[in-house]
Amino acid sequence: MQRMPIAIQLTDLGADDLVRMYTYPAGPAEPYIRVNFISSIDGAVTVDGRSGGLGTPADRRVFGVLRDLADVIVVGAGTARAENYGAAHTDSHLRTRLHHHGFGGAPDGAPPRIAVVTATATLDPGSKLFTDHGARPMVITTTSASAANKQALIDAGAEIVEAGDTSVTAKGLKDALAERDLRRVLCEGGPSLFGDLITAGEVDELCLTVSPMLVAGTERRIAVSPNAMPTPMHCRHLICDADGTILSRWVRSHTR
Repeated sequence: MQRMPIAIQLTDLGADDLVRMYTYPAGPAEPYIRVNFISSIDGAVTVDGRSGGLGTPADRRVFGVLRDLADVIVVGAGTARAENYGAAHTDSHLRTRLHHHGFGGAPDGAPPRIAVVTATATLDPGSKLFTDHGARPMVITTTSASAANKQALIDAGAEIVEAGDTSVTAKGLKDALAERDLRRVLCEGGPSLFGDLITAGEVDELCLTVSPMLVAGTERRIAVSPNAMPTPMHCRHLICDADGTILSRWVRSHTR
């Protein structure tokens, strides 16, 4: 039986300590899918439809580290709209250093790409996702999505990737990322996309922040799907901040 790790105080950790604690497995042979979420103590994933109302300084600090380590940031279309997603803005010096040491990053410090999953390619070409300066966004969609929608997004600067006939499959998503050598995957939601990945058995780990507040209301949980797929996980670490924020990293039991 694996022992539960002792909680570590965030104030005891420097920037390099956090990088070491969240580094992806070395040289993953296929896309390794890490999911990052924040929830309230009572399980709410948003406040008034957005996750920002749950945020804390500790969560924002780790959020930045997770993005610095990733090759690609995958997000569902609903979350991209609700959170007004733009390009990822990361620490270019850190990403150059990570690449030098074989931990990902990029030789020129370039930021990770944003990949939005949408079965219908229904995104606003004028939104921040396409107008913000940064890496070229990917839109992962289906062969049945409107050709006009796809062309409008191509004209806005997106790379269109078809990864399924009428829905984006987990296999199609992984194959598309592998073809582009994007193996350190950070999925930032939403709950439906997370639920689909769990159901497909494709979640390698979850980084979960528990925000020190109660919300109630009708907010959803962090993962939803038509079918349950119990997936054993084990806790790699718990980090606590003085305001009560708890940051945890959970890895699938057969993942090394």
